[in-house]
Amino acid sequence: MAGLGENARRAIAAAEHVFGGKRHLTLAETFVHGQAHRWPVPFDASMRDVLALRGKAVCVLASGDPLHFGVGTTLARLVPAREMTFIPAPSAFSLAAARLGWALQDVATTSLHGRPLDLLRPELHPGRRIIALTSDGEAPAMIAALLREAGFGRSRMTVLEALGGKGEKVTVHRADTFDAGAADPLNVVAIEVEASENPRILTLAAGLPDALFEHDGQITKREIRAVTLSSLAPRHGELLWDVGAGSGSVAIEWMLADPSLRAIAVEGDAERAARIARNATACGVPLLDVRHGNAPAALEGLEPPDAVFIGGGAADEGVLDAAIGALRAGGRLVANAVTLETEALFLTRQARLGGDLIRIGISRAGPVGSMTAWRQAMPVTQWMWVKP
Repeated sequence: MAGLGENARRAIAAAEHVFGGKRHLTLAETFVHGQAHRWPVPFDASMRDVLALRGKAVCVLASGDPLHFGVGTTLARLVPAREMTFIPAPSAFSLAAARLGWALQDVATTSLHGRPLDLLRPELHPGRRIIALTSDGEAPAMIAALLREAGFGRSRMTVLEALGGKGEKVTVHRADTFDAGAADPLNVVAIEVEASENPRILTLAAGLPDALFEHDGQITKREIRAVTLSSLAPRHGELLWDVGAGSGSVAIEWMLADPSLRAIAVEGDAERAARIARNATACGVPLLDVRHGNAPAALEGLEPPDAVFIGGGAADEGVLDAAIGALRAGGRLVANAVTLETEALFLTRQARLGGDLIRIGISRAGPVGSMTAWRQAMPVTQWMWVKP
């Protein structure tokens, strides 16, 4: 309570009802004069108990800044801002940066509380500083294992436990020699990223190396993928359908472009669908929605997309029509073809609906006996169309 200002203490004391976790309510016990309510387990994101008291003086206790990965973000979706007053305190990120002397604007901050640790992977670049809020005392050891597996075992890890409390503890480790036991459940891990041998770096440009993806040959190749993502033109908060996803590379890179982007990968082959899920985890987008099923039937009932990519099966009956019908107004359709039959289909659709056709040709240098020559890959015809 010593960390709270006078406004916060008065709000707690004046509330008819006070909501919080067991720890919060215990800390504030001497200030709570109204009825105390512990959060249900599991947590009710619909906040029914709080909303039922609308119009009364209700106080919700939260750690740090309630609008930075906090319960305030949940409330803000349900209650108009004019009906609430937020009184923030230093967040775990601010406290950790204060202990380390790090400038927060130069640090990647991420919450892994109740979220997959693999979300760290896109941030793993040599020289990067990361502060991660975790779920429990086992997380630091699991983060160290992830860093080792990804080729960043030399990274320096600072584990900051119970920040701002009587049991505060700060220890420094190296990922490849991490041997500390379980930390306090309330911990933050700060990482100074340093590469070891063969680091798995997810570069910031579109067109990741093919070797970063597990595949059986059914993959949109690096150069074609870069052009395809440019054609798809992702925008904040949009949803992509990747139809006939193969290795999932296009959907994965779509999601890597910005944390707000979502994608559904639809793949008819069960083994490939499982492979897509593994690739998504390894590339730091474990929340990719993978659907096993054949289009167009597998597209029924899905959330309407803002963009659709068809990398395989565009010539299958009903697939193009289903994608076009599902697209939101202003949505983009991008389809690639390597066969004459699919190319002919694109020519017909382009003549009727408009859009742009481009031909992409890639050649790679390779050995010819003791010499080197160009080997041309199959050209790709791409149709791009925007729904009116």
